[in-house]
Amino acid sequence: MRKFCVLLLVVLGGVVTGAQAQTVPSLGEIKNDAELTKAIKTLDKELFDAYNTCNLEKLGMLVVDDLEFYHDKTGLAVGKQVFLDAIKNNICGKVTRQLVPGSLEVYPIHDYGAVEIGTHRFYHPRMQDHGAVGEAKFVHLWQYKDGAWKVSRVISYDHETAK
Repeated sequence: MRKFCVLLLVVLGGVVTGAQAQTVPSLGEIKNDAELTKAIKTLDKELFDAYNTCNLEKLGMLVVDDLEFYHDKTGLAVGKQVFLDAIKNNICGKVTRQLVPGSLEVYPIHDYGAVEIGTHRFYHPRMQDHGAVGEAKFVHLWQYKDGAWKVSRVISYDHETAK
């Protein structure tokens, strides 16, 4: 009976883990640039849906432990927890992000993942006019490792008032 219970826990644990798995294909399953772009676009949406809703648990699952975040205004921040703390203290309930349509570029990085380049617009939900508060360019380096896609490096630059 004890062996059965242990086996049941292992199987159920696998089901729960599988339920939280990413919905994009693995790096090896992606066959062309269009599939890679679709995968990264999906990951970008997951990342920034979590950012916009302050889902720090989900955000934490989408970045590596030794994340390097280069920001033109605030400099270099290293580490997942530093990133999550910055989001919690400076973003949650204050700013939302949208990808600027037509700005996304995705390129493969052999045996590693992909580089995502684009422009995003930041909105302040408490502003009466709900207008754009800013725009910036970004580069995300996505790594596929141990069965998951995660952001390993970020460069966020050219922050200015949105046009």
